[in-house]
Amino acid sequence: MRELRPWPRLRRGLEHDYQILKVREDMVADPRTGQEHPRVLIDCPDWVNVIGVTRDEQLILIRQYRFGVSRVTLEIPGGVVDKGEAPEHAAARELEEETGYVAERLVALGAVEANPALQPNRCHSFLALGCEKRHEGHQDVGEDITVELHPRASLPQLILDGTITHSLVVVAFYLEQLRAGAGR
Repeated sequence: MRELRPWPRLRRGLEHDYQILKVREDMVADPRTGQEHPRVLIDCPDWVNVIGVTRDEQLILIRQYRFGVSRVTLEIPGGVVDKGEAPEHAAARELEEETGYVAERLVALGAVEANPALQPNRCHSFLALGCEKRHEGHQDVGEDITVELHPRASLPQLILDGTITHSLVVVAFYLEQLRAGAGR
């Protein structure tokens, strides 16, 4: 089997900063031929997703309008890991900001690369257990979120019927299932 080698960056392109992400086009070289190729990179911080569960086994889900798909979606709380912030701190912060719920215990489920073809960031998933409502939430300016509780047992149907379609949300639930199956 042929060993694959990294594609060296020849030139860094002009960067366009859009606050939540930066986009640039670099020139790279094919390590086999030396031929130059443009490659678009979307640089963004790491993200977190939080599966919030109340003491009575209700999932804490949120609805919000998503501009990429031009519709309201059902998801789990999540957001950006601030510079210098630990992912678990970001998970607790995002859960509380978006929903007003505070977890008794956070469990790291794992992290995935959101889109390694274009992005260097990772999405860290957490399970928040024993969640209790403390307030109505403190959403960021520009966020319009409603909070819903759904029985934990309804999750498979919510995914299978297309109510939950966000790939990174589905991954978070899959990571939870893998951890539960591994006895962790």
